[in-house]
Amino acid sequence: MSVVYSPLKVFAFADRFGDRQGPLAAPVHIRIKPTNACNQNCWYCAYRVDHLALGSEMEIRDRIPREKMLEIAGDAIAMGVRAVTFSGGGEPLVYPYLAETVRMLGEGGVAIGCLTNGAALRGDAADALGEWATWVRISIDAWDDESYAKSRSVRKGTFERVLENIDAFSDASDRCTIGISFIVTRENAPHIAEFCRLAYAVGAQHVKLSACVVANDVAENNAYHAEIADLVADQIAIARELEGPSFTILDHYHSLPERFVREYDWCPMLQILTVIGADLSVYTCQDKAYTPSGVLGSIRDRSFRTFWSSPETAARVRSLDPRESCRHHCVSNAKNLLLHEYLALDPDHAAFA
Repeated sequence: MSVVYSPLKVFAFADRFGDRQGPLAAPVHIRIKPTNACNQNCWYCAYRVDHLALGSEMEIRDRIPREKMLEIAGDAIAMGVRAVTFSGGGEPLVYPYLAETVRMLGEGGVAIGCLTNGAALRGDAADALGEWATWVRISIDAWDDESYAKSRSVRKGTFERVLENIDAFSDASDRCTIGISFIVTRENAPHIAEFCRLAYAVGAQHVKLSACVVANDVAENNAYHAEIADLVADQIAIARELEGPSFTILDHYHSLPERFVREYDWCPMLQILTVIGADLSVYTCQDKAYTPSGVLGSIRDRSFRTFWSSPETAARVRSLDPRESCRHHCVSNAKNLLLHEYLALDPDHAAFA
């Protein structure tokens, strides 16, 4: 099976990073958060709970207007953006213009991904994603209907409907990779293998296991998971018995680093990936979405293409110093470390591979 997750993917676009002068190259990847409304209420959602830092400035009523969304899609196509992922904020599939936007981007040559809870993975939006998306990843943190309803504050029967949606989507689309994101908690840890069997049965091609973030404090978060780490390892070993050519387990379950310290003074990934929020602010990354320190600027009164090509945006991107501004968990850290090593190579010695 080909590799889906890897920090090495950025090296397919070496022409987009490394230049710290002149206009910014178009981002390779844009995450768009089309709406902050959601049809579920997960107890651990960093955008909804008060004790986690992410989303501190998020307004649930925000939604990108249709005309603005189509303008953003047109800009992405014209700029040569290679991929767009729809995510939250809220639940992308409750956004009424998602199918239209997906078709516009797909027909324009932009690869598409979507993060969803799967409850609305049906109808026109599912049809559009089935035709054009490279991947769809469904977030599930439960193993049966009762545990699902409890963790997400939804009606009984929703869990079965989500599994039915995945099964139907899998049958209807022969091009889209279907993954499931399983956020590991103390409650669901004993049921990881049980759930992976369900995921396999409904046509998912992989399950990505990640640790639930329960606190801003690293030590507190790691202490929460230390009590279940051995159990999780045992469950993953059992789940791996399902692996084969069409199904795999992606083990991203790990403790967070004890210190959120960056040793590098600029972030190459800012020129690879950017985030557009439902509030029409552009953010440095998903770890800073809907936080004041993450704002690059607004596209409320100008196009994204104009915004990205402005000298002010280039200066903001290049002046961000992760040593000072990013003393928190960073999903791009591994990629940035690789990029800095690559950019530091002595050209006279590069041929001696």
